[in-house]
Amino acid sequence: MNTKEWLNQLRDRAQKQALPILSFPCVSLLGVTVDALVQSSVLQAEGMARVAARVPSAASVSMMDLSVEAEAFGARVRFDANEMPAVTDVLIHNEEEANALPVPAVGAGRTGVYVEAIRLAVQKITDRPVFAGMIGPLSLTGRLVGASEAMFYCYDEPILMQRVLERAERFLTEYALAFKAAGANGLIIAEPLAGLLSAKHASAFSHPYIRRIVETVQDDSFQVLYHNCGESTSKMTDDLVGIGAAAYHFGNKVDMRDILEKMPAHTIVLGNLDPAGQFRNGTPQTIAEETSRLLVACAEHRNFLISSGCDIPPATPWENIDAFFAAVQAFYERE
Repeated sequence: MNTKEWLNQLRDRAQKQALPILSFPCVSLLGVTVDALVQSSVLQAEGMARVAARVPSAASVSMMDLSVEAEAFGARVRFDANEMPAVTDVLIHNEEEANALPVPAVGAGRTGVYVEAIRLAVQKITDRPVFAGMIGPLSLTGRLVGASEAMFYCYDEPILMQRVLERAERFLTEYALAFKAAGANGLIIAEPLAGLLSAKHASAFSHPYIRRIVETVQDDSFQVLYHNCGESTSKMTDDLVGIGAAAYHFGNKVDMRDILEKMPAHTIVLGNLDPAGQFRNGTPQTIAEETSRLLVACAEHRNFLISSGCDIPPATPWENIDAFFAAVQAFYERE
């Protein structure tokens, strides 16, 4: 499909569709644990199909498991029945180790599982685009060197950071191309660590690497959505636009209306209902109220699409998710 044209139509419609980052709550639809889901391409594809059958989301989104890419590089990952996988160790401690870090082939660790899940999902889901998901190069680097350490290394060890970032970019470019070859209509790149940096350091240690990935993989049939859930993103919107992504997704740490006023009017901007505070721990009533409030606040911006602020947690009640979509439908039916 022409995903670029689809995005433009999505932006220009008077009655818009929501596009939350909604995948992991499929565990309750499937009756499986999170650790089983993240290790099975069959379960992932079926979970995506179950979600697509239940909700009128504008697109289907793959599992946003941000441990996968670090695991491919050799990092240890802790699995849990109810929680997202987590990287448990620091792989790179100095510049010598950074220089020696090999770039894995796509298929290492569980990356092959995730690519195969997309291949299976696009066969099951034919009524909307299917988006794969992967981590961004800075956030991957943070999982390899340590998140706190990465922030200090931007000041004290820039060469170490550059060496790891170069390898992260090479791997992620090939990973994105593998998703494209598997039939994905687009890709969400999650770069949360950049939102914790200053605008200056984000421009040096994140944006150029993502921009090169976008330039390599994006075309009319494969569009890239950039996600950043950090509170510093409102100070770097000009640089973010320079990445060249087709759309930009922001977390609930920022004022969505403030972001929209800074972004170009033709660029799709998504966000940012609190995934933990509302989707996971709210009620159908609070979800409906907050959804309506956000839609009213951003109504004058035709390039706004409502979404979750980040990945919706696995244990989120489906009553809350259903209330979100019902509130979106009710809002646009009143328009």
